[in-house]
Amino acid sequence: MPRIFAPLFAAATYARWLHLLIGVVFVGVVLLVYPGTEGVGMTRVLTVSVLLDSALLTLAALVPATRRAEGVQARLLLMPAREELIGVSSSAGWNDRRRTAGWLIGRVALGTVVGFGTVHALAGVWSLSTQPFRQRTPAVFGWQLPADGPLVLYPLLAPVLLFALGWCAVLAGRLQLAMAVRLLGASPSERLAEAELRAERLLERNRLARELHDSIGHALTVTVLQAGAAREVADPAFVAKALEVIEETGRRAMDDLERTLVLLRDSPEGTAVEQPGVEQLPGLFETARAAGHPVEATVEIPAGTLPGVLSREAYRIVQEAVTNALKHAPGAPIVTRIAVRDGQLELRCANGRGAEGGSRRGGGKGVRGIRERATLLGGDATAGWQGAEWVLTVRLPLRLGS
Repeated sequence: MPRIFAPLFAAATYARWLHLLIGVVFVGVVLLVYPGTEGVGMTRVLTVSVLLDSALLTLAALVPATRRAEGVQARLLLMPAREELIGVSSSAGWNDRRRTAGWLIGRVALGTVVGFGTVHALAGVWSLSTQPFRQRTPAVFGWQLPADGPLVLYPLLAPVLLFALGWCAVLAGRLQLAMAVRLLGASPSERLAEAELRAERLLERNRLARELHDSIGHALTVTVLQAGAAREVADPAFVAKALEVIEETGRRAMDDLERTLVLLRDSPEGTAVEQPGVEQLPGLFETARAAGHPVEATVEIPAGTLPGVLSREAYRIVQEAVTNALKHAPGAPIVTRIAVRDGQLELRCANGRGAEGGSRRGGGKGVRGIRERATLLGGDATAGWQGAEWVLTVRLPLRLGS
């Protein structure tokens, strides 16, 4: 029972009903202007009305702003479950204009049927309800009910007719909404463009998440290690050095965080903070040395060889490798080699188990992030134990996309 009566009391039903009745108002106004209703045959009236209304609606659809106006009105009165199903942008091409014309003609046609049906149904309800006071047979949709019928029972048919009218309005409103979604919604090309935009945004968010994971994770790891070492070692010079490293690392992390937040705000200042590249690797290695890791680094990259994006991604990959060594192998020597060979950038970072004999698995977020970076750049990355060393090897083409 609730399913039968609930739609009849929903606000959306009456809002859609109003939207439908606007169509019959348009037809009525045009009909009064031309060809009129007096001295003209019904067949000619209908033919001229259909042709004239269709022509006017098609001309209106040629105006780009018509589509936007119809979309805004449809969102307000048809009350879709999700507003984005109905577009509110102006026509961008002839395909949009054709769909807008189809919407206008279909909307007015359905609204005219519902409008005339509403008027006749309400007249029938009134005729049935007042029959006992008028002592004559009622008429419904122009059809006179039998005079020899149970006249006293005819008023009981009024609620039935009203119920039927309500459900006709419900179904017509749902049909109108489906038409709006189909004809005013995004076209297949627009939906494809929107999907591509969402994919690009998702990739950008993932990239920013990796940036934060690498930079902030590295900074926190270094900070924790330096603070722990400074607490254990009662050497003022070592404590001062540790505090200096913590300060410098924190400053770099703040720069990275500021850059990322600027990008998230879509500000034109998005490039105000320069992203680190391979030129900043010596500072990264010094931080690792200050944390108690012997670092042997070899960088064989001719000046101007690496594109900017490859330089930045290479820095992040090495940073993540060093961070993993600091976390999982405290005190272990780190051997890093970065070189350009055969049109590829090769990165190799190896470290032992460390003083605590640490172990790790290859499925962590850091290694997964490195693989994602390498894949996006058209390269590959491998990581795992080779004897007593944990080795990360990354190969990236110098020409992106090759």
